Amino acid sequence: MLAVEGVSVAFGGVRALDQVSFEVAAGQVCGVIGPNGAGKTTLFDVVSGLRRPSEGRVSVAGRDLTGVSPVRRARAGVRRTFQRTQVFGRLTVAGNVLAALDWHGGGGGLAADLVGWPARRRLERERGERVAEVLELCGLTPLRDAYAAALPVGQRRLVELARALADRPRLLLLDEPTSGLDASQTARLGEVVKALDTTVLLVEHDMGFVMDTCDRIIVLDLGKVIAAGAPGEIREDPVVRAAYLG
Repeated sequence: MLAVEGVSVAFGGVRALDQVSFEVAAGQVCGVIGPNGAGKTTLFDVVSGLRRPSEGRVSVAGRDLTGVSPVRRARAGVRRTFQRTQVFGRLTVAGNVLAALDWHGGGGGLAADLVGWPARRRLERERGERVAEVLELCGLTPLRDAYAAALPVGQRRLVELARALADRPRLLLLDEPTSGLDASQTARLGEVVKALDTTVLLVEHDMGFVMDTCDRIIVLDLGKVIAAGAPGEIREDPVVRAAYLG
């Protein structure tokens, strides 16, 4: 589903990413770990289109997206959450999730809005059903009518996840998804991620969460891939232990 090939990013004389290459199979949950400054967020910026690499390319489902804008990547099925939560504070929880579906159009335009065409009513019903489904998946149903701005950071992070899931992404990027979550929310998040019918790439510092949730792990250090493999292999890798796990 995702192929990163020879990607490098330079800031002046500093190479934040240095010939990074790896693949993530369809349906796989892949974690990216490493010490601060390893290049994890820069990698996410490249995959999501916020930063163009100095070298290399990024492909999703066989399509080269290296020069494609973040908006077009999103419409191609790439969704991302961020380290700092970004919700629409003046919208309800349900409204935040519904906003992710608006780009599909209104099922007939202004005329449909005015006369209530069946296509419009059907689309609105389908959207409502999808919002309810995602809210239930993320444990947010009791909060559907709460305004996002009034929620604590942990719940806002779950709202952001629900919004990213609403449009059934092909590739979901989660940047430190457990930040601000308590133990029960973290456990629920792990269950949600493992149950998803999509490909997931996540950056996370909670090693317990990474080891329990991911099928495969990529380890970065100083912008380079130093290891890749199953959680058990990464846990026992002497190079990874020396660079990061201790």
